[in-house]
Amino acid sequence: MSVRDNELGAPSWRELLGPEHAGAAIVLAVGVLVGAVNIYLASSLLPTAVADIGGAGFYAWNMTIYLVAMVIATMLVSRLLARWGNVGAYLAGFGVFLAGSLACAVSPVMPVLLAGRGLQGLGAGLLSGLGFAAVRSALPQRLWARGNALMSAMYGVGNFAGPALGGLFAEFGGWRLAFVLMAVIAAVCALVVPRVLPPGERGQERAPVPVVSLLLVTAATASVSLAGVLSGTVAMAAAIGVALLLVAGFVAGERRGEPRVFPRTTYRPGSPLKWVYLTLALLAFGVAVESFVPLFGQRLGGLSPAAAGFFGAAISLGWSATQLVSASAVKEGTIRLFRVIGPLLLAAGFLVQGLLQREAAPGWLVLVWVPVLFVAGAGVGLAYPHLSVAAMSSTSDPAEGRRAAAAIATVTSLSIAFGTAVAGVLVNLGGRSMLDSARYLLFGFAVICAIGAITGYLSNRPGRAR
Repeated sequence: MSVRDNELGAPSWRELLGPEHAGAAIVLAVGVLVGAVNIYLASSLLPTAVADIGGAGFYAWNMTIYLVAMVIATMLVSRLLARWGNVGAYLAGFGVFLAGSLACAVSPVMPVLLAGRGLQGLGAGLLSGLGFAAVRSALPQRLWARGNALMSAMYGVGNFAGPALGGLFAEFGGWRLAFVLMAVIAAVCALVVPRVLPPGERGQERAPVPVVSLLLVTAATASVSLAGVLSGTVAMAAAIGVALLLVAGFVAGERRGEPRVFPRTTYRPGSPLKWVYLTLALLAFGVAVESFVPLFGQRLGGLSPAAAGFFGAAISLGWSATQLVSASAVKEGTIRLFRVIGPLLLAAGFLVQGLLQREAAPGWLVLVWVPVLFVAGAGVGLAYPHLSVAAMSSTSDPAEGRRAAAAIATVTSLSIAFGTAVAGVLVNLGGRSMLDSARYLLFGFAVICAIGAITGYLSNRPGRAR
């Protein structure tokens, strides 16, 4: 902490949500929340929408288009901030999201709905990236950890609220009203933005758009998203392999020169920033497990769809609740420990959950799943806010700082897409045995997420240069 921070005492939630910063904190958090909610909101509404406007053949494209657009937009955030500042960038984000929500609400046919989802994804990606990037100017540095915790908690809240909200509107036949509600929230936030956010610094230079990087990441996201809807393990694995090659091409291109998506510090020898991003990626990757937990709850635990959905949200609830507490840590030693323990806790939760899987599991055993999944999510919550602050603090250059912060949303969105696709491949390996599918998924993710302890340890090393 700085001398100034020591004089003011340890940062608190009361300070973040007090009169001086509450407006900015809420706008930043709601921007991330609407994007997270809409990842799964439309999935819950889609069966009802298809019955109304048709287009069942395009069912799988709903998620793919949204995720691809979201990832693309997160990569443009730093340039938008440099050009228009905080207020202009946020108005653009809420405006695009508003237009997409209205297009979805009035869609007469599925192609129009998909176009609306694409606009929603662009707006959601901008808002998600802006949430992390604008923290640098909207809040004092002493509150960065709590601000990041609040925003990243919105991913967990969104993963829980999206399916629940979509299911509620679908049950009463009002799928269009759900999108109207999203449009209203965006409009209200847009009206508030000029009053609560500082203008922010604008860059004097107009950095070129990284077209090649955008194309490679877009293709990688599309490939990995399609992997989730392909039939056959071989086809799915091939699509993921193509996506990994495209990501490798993206990294190779970024290392060679400008324009970049990630800050140049990422690629400097000895810089811990690449390990920070990799640890964030592995944590977000693990969250994809919750997409399949409701399936296991119904098929192995005999739960109702509603109860199984609650089980699926246990990871997100653990993530959200824990990071609101872990963000209070200010001692450097504790923060370094959280970066390593977080991924280990996530992996351990998946390992134990895999060991607890049974055919026709008794009720008492099924109840044990909830705290185990909660603990797994708590691993994300321990490390995520501090890794986010590490990325934001990796450089003193304002332009590079905006880029470093915006990249947090890019890494998170891309990792969730990859995680969902890999989870689908592992589930398919189980064939007709749901028990085998559950074990392949949980044990496989335990191994993958445990790597985060290594990258978390490496992220603690001091960098040579910033």
